[in-house]
Amino acid sequence: MKTLFCVGIAASLFLAGCGEKSDKPTGGATNASSGSVLTAPVDYLKAAGKAENVAIKTIDTTSLNQAVQLFNVDKGRNPKDLNELVEQKYIPQIPPAPFGMKLVYDANSGKVTAVKQ
Repeated sequence: MKTLFCVGIAASLFLAGCGEKSDKPTGGATNASSGSVLTAPVDYLKAAGKAENVAIKTIDTTSLNQAVQLFNVDKGRNPKDLNELVEQKYIPQIPPAPFGMKLVYDANSGKVTAVKQ
């Protein structure tokens, strides 16, 4: 009897939760994702990959800009290119750019940026 009662309560809770879907977006999210439970793992992995690329880009460009500034303080000029930083032992190697991006160095301003290819 208890089992039948528990099954009845579970079925009624299930049916009560299966109401009509609202057409209004929730939480103000405006991404292309459907927000479905089925696509949640894919959405999470996409967001994690994007966050990783942003972090790599930020760290790499910051470290290269600092190396350029150190070079400028020591030598009194900006390096001609990023390879000069490696040759003068300011950095061990030029870090690879994140996927789909390239590192651009402006010798006049001494700034390194990562731009989409």
